[in-house]
Parts: sequence; C-alpha cells; structure tokens
Amino acid sequence: MSGVTLRGWLLDAAPASRRQARFGRWYRTWLSFQNNSLAVAGLLIVLALVLSAIGAPLIADPQAAILQHLAQRLQPGSAAHWFGTDELGRDIFARIVFGSRITLTIVALVSAIVVPVGLGIGLPAGYFGGVVDAVLMRLTDIFLAFPRLVLALAFAAALGPGIENAVIAIALTAWPPYARLARAETLTRRNAEFVQAAVLQGASPISILFRQIVPLCLPSVVIRLTLDMAGIIITAAGLGFLGLGAQPPAPEWGAMVASGRQVLLDQWWVATIPGIAIFITSVGFNLLGDGLRDVADARSS
Repeated sequence: MSGVTLRGWLLDAAPASRRQARFGRWYRTWLSFQNNSLAVAGLLIVLALVLSAIGAPLIADPQAAILQHLAQRLQPGSAAHWFGTDELGRDIFARIVFGSRITLTIVALVSAIVVPVGLGIGLPAGYFGGVVDAVLMRLTDIFLAFPRLVLALAFAAALGPGIENAVIAIALTAWPPYARLARAETLTRRNAEFVQAAVLQGASPISILFRQIVPLCLPSVVIRLTLDMAGIIITAAGLGFLGLGAQPPAPEWGAMVASGRQVLLDQWWVATIPGIAIFITSVGFNLLGDGLRDVADARSS
C-alpha cells in the first residue's frame, strides 16, 4: 500500500482482493454507524459495562462487595463509599461493579442458548416447509402465547432459585422470536439461485442450511439479539428481585433493589443506585441495537 493511505485503501471502489473488499465493507459500516450519535452512546455504555466487568478487581475491592460491616450500614455516599452502603454495611459501588459480571454472564449464557435453539427450529421450518414447518411453528406459537416474564417466572419457580436455573428459565422463553426470524430469512432465500446451484452440485440440506443460509441470517439475528438484551437484563433483574435469580451474597442488581425497597423512603440510594444501573444498561443495549438496525436497513436499501 505504498503511497496509499489506509482510509483510501479501505474505501477503494475497486478492491483488489476479497480481504480488501471485506475490510472496506466493515469500514463503511462503521462510518455509517458512527454518524448515529445515540448508537455510539449505546456502544460506549455497553463497552463501559464490559470493561467494568473485566476489570472489576481493579476498580473496586472484592471484599467490600460481600463482607458485612454493620457499624457502617446505610451510610450515604462519601469519599469512602461513593454510592453509600446497604443495610448490611456493604459498599454499593463495589456491588454494582461486581454485579456487572453477573449481568453479563446471564446475557452471554442466554445468548449462547437462544440463538442455536432459534436457528435449529427456524431454519428447518423455513427450508423444508410442509409438516415440518407446521409442527415446529405450532410449538413456537405455544411459547409465544404466554407473556415472557410470566413464563420465565413459572420455569424459574419450577427449577428453583439460582443463576443457572434463571438462565435456563429466561432462555426457554426467549428463543421463539429467533425461530420466526430464521424461518422468515430462510423462506426468502431457499429458492435463490445460489441455493439451487448448491443443490445441483449435490449438497445436502444440512450443508445448504449451515453454509449458504446461516451466514445470511446471522446479521439479522445479531441485531435482534442486541435489541433483546434489555429485556433479558430486566427479566433477570425481575427474577433476582423475587429471589429466583443469583442468591446472596452475590451482588445481583435485581436482588439489590429488592433488599433496598424496605428503606426506600429514608435511604433511597440502596435501591435507587442498582435500579439506575439496570436502566442505563438496558438503554445502552437498546440504543446499540437501534443503531445496528439502522445500518442494516441502510445497506439493504
């Protein structure tokens, strides 16, 4: 690239290789994304959440998040305790920071479950049609017929309290939209020329689904998943609020709100601070998802 700037190489209208075309497409997507200030704000919020979770021991004292100091209970914000202390004298700032780890863990585990399950049901339904489509979509409709939070509460109550059971309960209620999205994407592409060419070359249906259709479905799935992050976080917080999520002394944001509701009028920070953390994180994922959707719509138009 002698004499050519990196920007010029990325924006070259006639790329010389697939690698240059791929990087150029990513760079143009980023340029379109960064023009949306709200989307960039959402990205910064999500990055802050991820960095705080990764560097939690460097940001706050791990012991302050779990050890009880009854002599320091319900203190307001100060230089020693930025966000004050809770009813057991634990530092709320430290609990917020380490609680981000639990939030990201739940989000990551739910995502790792719902995407494969949704694709595994939606892709065959859209590709094969007929009886396969009818059976799989009626199963999806059964789960969609119930409000997600109510169904998650039912599963969580049946499975018992704990973060693992909360993840399973949320995942069992979150996969149907991905199945419908994958089915719709497959229906629009199963008769495409590149699919017919693969069939003529002797490719199996499984090979066609994974090699030809899945890569085209993933962008829509990622955007939908980003938009659903807020709902996953709020559902997890709701389970934690009711005692069905992460168990004490784990610093789970929903459980922190629940423990502070009894002193809300006098020591408002105990419940309000974790509530604000849930709100900001949910807004961040929503803004990021909206930005990604706008970029995708601009590229498809």
